[in-house]
Amino acid sequence: MLRFETFLLGQPCAPEETSTDRYFYDLTLRLIDKTRADSRFSGIHDSLIERAALCLIGYYQDVIADAGLWHGFSDECRRLYGTPVPFFSVSEDYIDYELNREDVGFIVWYAIAMYSDDRCIYPFRSDITALSDIWFELLEEVYENSPVPVGYHLAHELDVYAEEDQEMILRLGSWLYLHSWLLRPAFALTVNELIAEQMAEGKKNEEIADALQEAVKHQPTGPLAFFLREWVHLTIDHRLPSKRERKEQAETHPAFLRLVKATGGEPLTFIDGYEAFNKFLIEQLGWKSGEEHLVQLKNCRDFVIMANPEKGLLVAPDICRCIKSPLNPMYDAPYASSHAIELLTVRGRCPHDLLSYICENGWLPDAVFPDSDDHELVARFHDFIARCYLQLYYRGD
Repeated sequence: MLRFETFLLGQPCAPEETSTDRYFYDLTLRLIDKTRADSRFSGIHDSLIERAALCLIGYYQDVIADAGLWHGFSDECRRLYGTPVPFFSVSEDYIDYELNREDVGFIVWYAIAMYSDDRCIYPFRSDITALSDIWFELLEEVYENSPVPVGYHLAHELDVYAEEDQEMILRLGSWLYLHSWLLRPAFALTVNELIAEQMAEGKKNEEIADALQEAVKHQPTGPLAFFLREWVHLTIDHRLPSKRERKEQAETHPAFLRLVKATGGEPLTFIDGYEAFNKFLIEQLGWKSGEEHLVQLKNCRDFVIMANPEKGLLVAPDICRCIKSPLNPMYDAPYASSHAIELLTVRGRCPHDLLSYICENGWLPDAVFPDSDDHELVARFHDFIARCYLQLYYRGD
C-alpha cells in the first residue's frame, strides 16, 4: 500500500503536512484501488501504478490551484506542436488548464514510460488507455467538490526579477526539479545513471549528493527537456525566458570544409564497413595515413559522418539501416521498422545535430513505437519524443 510519507514527499510543502494533503492522499489510494483485480492492468507493475497515480494527482492539484506548471507546459506544447498536450488532437470539449481526458492520457503514459525498465512504450497502448479512462472518470466525479490544495500556490504573484522573491523562487526551483509530478519522471533515468557512475568510481554519499546538485543546475529535465531557469519562467510567467545572445559565429571548421568538398556539397555521408570508413578519414578528410583511426569502432558495420560548420566532425555508427536518405544505399525498411525509434528514445544512439537533420528531412518514415504501426504519430511528434527520452543528449548544446 502506498505510504502517506511517500505521497507527502512530492508535495510542495514537504516535509510539513497541510490541511488538504490527507484528502489528496486518499484520492490517490482510490485511483490505485480502481486497478485492483482488473486483469487489463496485470502487465503494469504495482510500483508503476502507484507512481502514475502520484503523478496524476500532482497534475490534478496543479490544475485545481492553477499552480502554473501545467499551464506553462501546455502553452509551450501548443507553441511547439500545435496542441496543448503531446500525442493528442484535443476534442471540442477540451478546456485549457482544466481537467481533461487528453491530459490524463498523457500523464499516465508519461509516468509509466519514464519509470519503466522498458521505456519505449506506445502512448495509446490499450492498457494505458483503459487506465487513463477509468482514472479520468473518477477525478471528473469529484472535480467540482475537491478542495484547493494548500501549498500549490508557490508561483503565485512571484516576479522572477524581484530581489525580494528570490528565496521563494529558489524553493520553487528546488521542488520543481527534484520532487514535482511533471519534471521528476523524466529525471529518473538521469539520476539512476549518475548514481551508478558515481558508485562505480567509488564516490561517497556526500560526493554523489554534490553530483546530483550539479545535475540540477546544468542538466535539462521534464517532458520538454528544459533547463531549471526555463521551467521557473514557464511556471511563473507561462513563457520561456528571453534567449541569451549568441556569440559571433566562429570561422568555418576545417573538417566541415573537407567533408562538403568530398561529398560534393553534402554535410554528411554514409559509409559501409570500417575499412571504407578508415579510408575515407585518411583520403578525404586528411587524417594520418597508415593508421587505423577510431579503433573502438572497428566492429561496427556502418557509419554516418556529419560535419557542422562551427563544431566540426561527428560520427554515428550502426544506424545507417534506419535512415531513409537518398544518399544512403544501406537503408533497410524492415530493420528500420523495429529499430529506427531508438534514434529518438535511446540516449547516445544518434548525436543531436545529426538527429535534427534526419528528422527535418523526413528520413525516419518507418520509425514507430513497439507493437504499433502509427508512423504518423512519431513523424508529428519526433521533437517531443526526442526531448522527453534523450534529455541532455538532445538539448545539451
